[in-house]
Amino acid sequence: MAEKLLAVKGMNDILPPDSARWEWFEDTVRRLMARYGYRNIRTPIVEPTALFVRGLGEVTDIVEKEMYSFEDRMNGDRLTLRPEATAGIVRAVNEHNALYNGPLRVWLMGPMFRHERPQKGRYRQFHQLDVEALGHVGPDVDAELILMVRALWRELGLVEGRDVTLELNSLGQIEERQAHRAALLAHFQDHYAELDEDSRRRLHSNPLRILDSKNPAMQAMVDAAPELIDFLGAESLAHFNAVRAVLDGAGLAYRINPRLVRGMDYYNLTVFEWVTPHLGAQATVCGGGRYDRLIEQLGGKPAPGVGFGLGIERLLLLLEAVGVPVPSSVPDAYAVLPDAAALPQVMPVLEALRAAGVAVVLNAGGGSMKAQFKRADASGARHALIFGPDELARGEVAVKPLREGMASQTSQALADVATWADRLRNA
Repeated sequence: MAEKLLAVKGMNDILPPDSARWEWFEDTVRRLMARYGYRNIRTPIVEPTALFVRGLGEVTDIVEKEMYSFEDRMNGDRLTLRPEATAGIVRAVNEHNALYNGPLRVWLMGPMFRHERPQKGRYRQFHQLDVEALGHVGPDVDAELILMVRALWRELGLVEGRDVTLELNSLGQIEERQAHRAALLAHFQDHYAELDEDSRRRLHSNPLRILDSKNPAMQAMVDAAPELIDFLGAESLAHFNAVRAVLDGAGLAYRINPRLVRGMDYYNLTVFEWVTPHLGAQATVCGGGRYDRLIEQLGGKPAPGVGFGLGIERLLLLLEAVGVPVPSSVPDAYAVLPDAAALPQVMPVLEALRAAGVAVVLNAGGGSMKAQFKRADASGARHALIFGPDELARGEVAVKPLREGMASQTSQALADVATWADRLRNA
């Protein structure tokens, strides 16, 4: 026997019935995006390595430690499996001059790749929903995106303030961050002996990342560091207050978190995260912000941008943790055929039912009536359609309920599928 081949560590198969949860989530997202006027964009999962080095920065954990990068043996190109979606979306928008006719609202859903230690909710191949509004300069779109996430929580059955909570901050503009950076450097240099190895390495390359440290021995010193909001000018504060005013008007509660930052220089003004108490240390389920310099940084004409990303595996874990019932994907009916020779007569009826929107599973491979009913029950179907010789001779099918609390068995005319298809679909 040949050796059994297994999936790559940290890259998981998603099989039925679990795949039904994913389909339900994806369908919910598609409906919500359409209501907000966002259109789907699909970019390659492989991009030039330079895209992420330039977009994310060389001194980031993603670029330094986590990217799946390789050389194309055919032409020597340096390529990378995408570790996140925003850079690829911006690359596509630049390449195709997609902002030529005005601002653009897009969303993407698909796999991302990072080489890190696999654990529950954090995998080497993971999936993200990424939503971007490009070309919009005002705080209105910032607020709209945040409210869109709240609408998604409500569609999924999560309760803001209990299951998820919004944290908000402003990064201001680059000159304000530079003043804050200088103050941070002075603070951390004064406490150099307290910094761990990673923080010392980041001290001059990216001191903002030190604020993200989870090292408990450093928390008091980090908490005492200067806060960016104290360095914001009038325009940045006005933008931040305008976002807050919209959220306040919409009745969305939030917490201002002065330590909420981004490690990349192209981020500015609004940043936000939705966090949960139900996933342990993996508290963030959605994060976003404004990045008015990224499009230019990746070779496009200067244009603003704002967006968010959401980890789908982590979100599905959250739904499970708080007990949100996820609809299962089960058929409406299961077709039982005592005699397979009747299939030419039966199949047109099944096709008519499917055309009317009824999900029907055909028993394939024969079997006794007992075996077929066992399969029908295991399928989760609400009804069994029994195409017995007596029923077919009368031009009928017996419709037998399979779940408790349903009406008794009936007979329906094969020639009049349209009149009883709705009852199967909606029972």
